[in-house]
Amino acid sequence: MGRQVFFQEKIIVIDFGGQYNQLVARRVRECNVYCEIYSYRTDLDKIKELKPKGIILTGGPNSCYEKGAPTCTKELFELGIPVLGLCYGAQLMMHVLGGTVERAPVREYGKTEVFVEQTSPLFADVSPSTVCWMSHFDYISKTAPGFTVTAHTADCPVAAAEDRKRQLYAIQFHPEVLHTQEGTKMLHNFVRSVCGCAGTWRMDSFVEHAIAEIREKVGDGKVLCGLSGGVDSSVAAVLLSKAVGDQLTCVFVDHGLLRKNEGDEVEEVFGPNGPYELNFVRVNAQDRFYVKLAGVTEPEEKRKIIGEEFIRVFEEEAKKIGAVEFLVQGTIYPDVVESGLGGESAVIKSHHNVGGLPDYVDFKEIIEPLRNLFKDEVRKAGLELGIPEKLVYRQPFPGPGLGIRIIGDVTAEKVRIVQDADAIYREEIAKAGLDKSIGQYFAVLTNMRSVGVMGDERTYDYAVALRAVNTVDFMTAESAEVPFAVLQTVMSRIINEVRGVNRIFYDLTSKPPGTIEFE
Repeated sequence: MGRQVFFQEKIIVIDFGGQYNQLVARRVRECNVYCEIYSYRTDLDKIKELKPKGIILTGGPNSCYEKGAPTCTKELFELGIPVLGLCYGAQLMMHVLGGTVERAPVREYGKTEVFVEQTSPLFADVSPSTVCWMSHFDYISKTAPGFTVTAHTADCPVAAAEDRKRQLYAIQFHPEVLHTQEGTKMLHNFVRSVCGCAGTWRMDSFVEHAIAEIREKVGDGKVLCGLSGGVDSSVAAVLLSKAVGDQLTCVFVDHGLLRKNEGDEVEEVFGPNGPYELNFVRVNAQDRFYVKLAGVTEPEEKRKIIGEEFIRVFEEEAKKIGAVEFLVQGTIYPDVVESGLGGESAVIKSHHNVGGLPDYVDFKEIIEPLRNLFKDEVRKAGLELGIPEKLVYRQPFPGPGLGIRIIGDVTAEKVRIVQDADAIYREEIAKAGLDKSIGQYFAVLTNMRSVGVMGDERTYDYAVALRAVNTVDFMTAESAEVPFAVLQTVMSRIINEVRGVNRIFYDLTSKPPGTIEFE
């Protein structure tokens, strides 16, 4: 039931270490087709068991002809399942099937004019000349037997090739990035026309099937949900509430690392006087977390300490409730992949809400109802559940909270500083009417102190960094262009109103190479 029915039509992405792997999956889902990412190391029998309607091979940083480079077996292309190779995936397809890949005489990088054959199913309704995003040192100098060239550029004789009989398609550029003007159309052609997917994967279907699956799994068991008040945990809590009703208890742990006044705001919404009929328990554990974090400066260690302490609090509350069998977490798909569990890309950071709990955690099973969704998909699910837009579009906030927005050791005084600075920043962004147009924005307390002058007196205080990014899926992000006058107002207010700060920075880093958060 549930997952088997809901996910019976799927595309799988095989990851060869490409930086855009999650974007590929995201673009496929925009075609209303479910998609999952697997490492190239995944056994062929596992791929057969998944019964995908199509397979997409990602890009990657290697040369497919070098010893030890990520590869796949020839049998992958003999399953009778349509395969689309992107960049490295295209080169690997040619290399494995008897073509030739070698170092290109001219490297192509960036927006490039590509000339396509519109007779190809992949390029149906695509302009004969279209702008695509290239990023490669190697090129296909000779196609494998059975393939015909379907696109080229001024410097790349094989920008795309296909063996239509075997339903094998290779393209040298990246259709998944927005720089490729008609990339979504190409992927749509592959998953809907070539693979024959019906495109019925939508949020209303997700909510309906998720509720049915949860009911089947939980039965009459008791469920404990860690509710932070953020988008992910809020959607997970309401989803579980609709599925199992008063079998669910939501525990809100105020670890003292929340945004200013956020603890009270969460209780106002989800507590006994809120619109939801939830069993709500608030645990004020600020001092407990500050003691655990004392003197700890390494961000990954802070994450793990905060995550484990969360679990300890949950265990204690579970014992009070009695015989709790299930723990709910608001894990979403980027958490899974960035933690090294969903593909081949390097582990970026650990998440305290992604599996790997200590052996002595006393829960029968963890329920992660949003595990297969991206952030914007979670928001759509929230709206389907009837959660108010104000909550659904709330600013994202990491599970470890301000613990990772404070560079260096965490103290109550530093928490006070970053809370006050962040509150001013968010207030001024809203006043300027930018709160709906910026994907995410927040203040960070750096570990840098410098000399300043305030009221004719010398100061030696902290620097605060301001972050604002625009993003669709939180997998890639660009620094937002906040008007200078707004930044000037924020700077002036923080320095004048927040004790302990005498300098303000604005972070211009995109993702990649940086992450959205600072740690």
